[in-house]
Amino acid sequence: MTASGTIYLDNHSTTRLDPRVLDAMLPWLTDHYGNAGSTTHELGREARAAVERARETFAAAIGGEPREIVFTSGATESANLAILGVASRAAAAGERGTGRGAGRGHIVTLASEHHAVLDSIEHLERSGVAVTRLPVAPQRGGGAADAGLVPGSVLPAAVAAALEPDTFLVSVLLANNEIGVVQDVPAIAAVVHEAGGLLHLDCAQAVGRLPIDMDALGADLASFSAHKFHGPKGAGALYVRRRGRAVRLDPLVFGGGQERGLRSGTLAVPTIVGLAEAARLADEALAEEPARVRALRDRLWHALERSVPDVAVNGPPLDAEDAAGRPRRLVNNLNVRIPGVDGQTLLATLSAAGLAVSSGSACSSENPRPSHVLLALGLDEDEARSSLRFGLSRFTTEAEVEEAAARVVAGVARLR
Repeated sequence: MTASGTIYLDNHSTTRLDPRVLDAMLPWLTDHYGNAGSTTHELGREARAAVERARETFAAAIGGEPREIVFTSGATESANLAILGVASRAAAAGERGTGRGAGRGHIVTLASEHHAVLDSIEHLERSGVAVTRLPVAPQRGGGAADAGLVPGSVLPAAVAAALEPDTFLVSVLLANNEIGVVQDVPAIAAVVHEAGGLLHLDCAQAVGRLPIDMDALGADLASFSAHKFHGPKGAGALYVRRRGRAVRLDPLVFGGGQERGLRSGTLAVPTIVGLAEAARLADEALAEEPARVRALRDRLWHALERSVPDVAVNGPPLDAEDAAGRPRRLVNNLNVRIPGVDGQTLLATLSAAGLAVSSGSACSSENPRPSHVLLALGLDEDEARSSLRFGLSRFTTEAEVEEAAARVVAGVARLR
């Protein structure tokens, strides 16, 4: 619970800064304030050493190597750099095929991706790059159950079928920020690489909720935001594979040549240190934290199911697993639709009652249109508008879950 008494269950939009992360950052905000690029004196060398230690720590947490980590301001910048940077390099190298891209190449993504990816790709589309936006398995019907798909997922075979001779990039959310679906990324990576393309993963929601290993996932590029896993806002990273199928991309920001020329600008030492410490703590907690949070999430659902008539889950079933027993849904995610209630009115009611939840991505909250993710599931606009998203975290308690459910039940009863 926040200092104001609000129960905070909007942890997909941002998370509370872990006090241990703040402790790691504080020295670099006060006494150790040197510029990491000013290595002619001790303060600068201290800062440079802190950045490189952070690079090693973060790389270890995601199964990469230090030289494969580029520090950024967050996953939005990372995704832009990955997508636009690869497209620029491909165009400059003259990598032209015979597909629909009119010499500009072809990109494949999913209709349910985050707007950081969708808008970057749309920008390229306006310049002549061909784009395929694959549909995802619907919430109901459409043969999804027969195909063994969970709602919101895509078959690797569908990705393979969409690839063309000039496909240079496929971009996929490892775990969706609204409905929590976890894609079968290793199988998708296999078909992408067989066709000679690159795979970019949006991993913003996954850190601390499921194991992250770049080699096991088959990622060529991957985007991260510290504030999604109890780190500071304004800190992120882009993983750029340097081993084996090394990735080449052009920068978007020019200047001092920091981050091997891929992201110029003075390095934000305190937030970089915070990013690394948050990732280390998230990786360390994987043995116990996901199971605890999943139990709380399920408890919240059962409380709503008992007391809110006709409430239904959006996205994969809460118990959906793959063949190896791994969850197909983020353990901290619950997205529900409540027929007969306007979602925005319910959100306002809940906010007034001291409960912080959302209807979808924080990056789309100022857009009055219903969630594009829920529409991609096949929900109609009324169903999408009557939906709520809950995101739990390591700081969520049993008491908060019980009280949150009670406030939702009371709010729905009042509006109905």
